[in-house]
Amino acid sequence: MTSTRSLASGLLTLSAAAVLALASAGGAAAAPAPSDGKPTPSVASVTVDAGGAADYWTPERMQSAVPGDTLAGKALERGNRSSALFVEKGKPATTKGTKGKPTIAKSENPVSHIGKVFFTLGGANYVCSGNAVTSANRSTVATAGHCVNEGPGAYATNFIFVPEYENGNAPYGKWAAKALYAPTQWVNNGDMTYDTGFAVVAPDTNGDLLTDIVGGSGTAFNQARGLTYTSYGYPAAAPFNGETLWSCTGKATADPNNPQFATQGIPCDMTGGSSGGPWFIGVDSDGVQNSINSYGYNGSPVMYGPYWGTVIQDTFKRAAKS
Repeated sequence: MTSTRSLASGLLTLSAAAVLALASAGGAAAAPAPSDGKPTPSVASVTVDAGGAADYWTPERMQSAVPGDTLAGKALERGNRSSALFVEKGKPATTKGTKGKPTIAKSENPVSHIGKVFFTLGGANYVCSGNAVTSANRSTVATAGHCVNEGPGAYATNFIFVPEYENGNAPYGKWAAKALYAPTQWVNNGDMTYDTGFAVVAPDTNGDLLTDIVGGSGTAFNQARGLTYTSYGYPAAAPFNGETLWSCTGKATADPNNPQFATQGIPCDMTGGSSGGPWFIGVDSDGVQNSINSYGYNGSPVMYGPYWGTVIQDTFKRAAKS
């Protein structure tokens, strides 16, 4: 198998030096629950305590958080394999968005509905990227599965979403998660085919809901392969610093190294911290979201993301109506 990277060569070395034993302030309040009561459900979820999470994330903790991409690397290192037989083909579905030609990452102005995700797992603090999406509850954030659950393993605690983050500024505040969702295939097996998660955040201190304030992207599922995408994220490993938003645009192609993952990749050299950032169909952030930044390989400037089929669609639906 080709050597894998967690979106950045050298990132594992960085994280090993940065991991600290930290107290957890927001614990899980319930065991993972299936979404449909079936013996082998496609969706797992957990209710988390939103109280205290925003206060937990001081500027110092945010600055020292480890890029969560290392968690994807750990899943890959565990040797997980997904079966091509499990790649679903469903009816194309798209939801309408609300709102507020490079092949290698370019600097972007901040976008109101794209932001950074901070969370705690295994006593360490991590950072990923995420995006607010249109949903019935007006409170749903899309990110990577490994940014909500170890895959397999524990769920994240102290989870917050910071929209339009830039250089330490949080113009829309910190939104604490009250529930986390991921495909059962990720939660039970760390299956890279399904490396997507959704967080439902609590209202802010004024009682306002997330997408009423920052807007939200539409979502698309069961789309054709080989589309042109633009991915966004907050890469933190050199030559980036995690403080500003970056993007990559390119046509998606299949992963030749691990075709069993059924993922697609676009030319991109974003590094750790960009994990969980959104993929939009088209060439800007006005498109509908159709994947996330998941993983890459050492020495190859390609970002891979999971195919959003019916399993991830079911996960989104479950989160969106909660």
